[in-house]
Amino acid sequence: MRRVTELLSPELERERALCERARDGDRDALAALLREHGPRLYRSVLLPRLGNHAAAEEALSQTYVKVVEHVAKFSWQSVGFYPWLRRVGWNVAIDQLRRKRHETLFEPEDLERELDRGQNQRNPEELEHSDLERARAQVQELLSTLNPRYAQAIRLRVLEEQSREDAARALGVSVATFDVVLHRALAALKRALASRNANEQA
Repeated sequence: MRRVTELLSPELERERALCERARDGDRDALAALLREHGPRLYRSVLLPRLGNHAAAEEALSQTYVKVVEHVAKFSWQSVGFYPWLRRVGWNVAIDQLRRKRHETLFEPEDLERELDRGQNQRNPEELEHSDLERARAQVQELLSTLNPRYAQAIRLRVLEEQSREDAARALGVSVATFDVVLHRALAALKRALASRNANEQA
């Protein structure tokens, strides 16, 4: 009997009604649920897991997008809406951390080493100043072949050696978004380098 009473409590009944309306496409009901539970998700899951406000805010935004896309599939449980929201947010945070692991491989110094290694396969520790200057010259030359947004991201972070925060500000995006743009830009740059090397060897 006590379990039935809990399920029929005014708070749970209100939340269940909001969930049913949200599942049927009521955006106001969904907004009410996110206003109620979003701050808790941010404080308890995203910020502790990701470690900084910019990344946590980016993850919260992505979580909201996924909730809007998939709320029609939500199935009510007696524990309420938050556990489902938490699972969506956790998956977003994990995806973001996986991207970060790839991005940490592409610090400016690593890019210079990758460029030089693509030319002659030498050990990075053997690089001399002239080698690094040549690598930078190669980057400058290839930037004109990239998407202008990608080229600017590389120029700010790699060539000008600006901080992530300053580079993101110059590009007009959050730090988390800048990290994604830079990762994609460096991948495009490496493809351009590989293509040029293949053409030279043909």
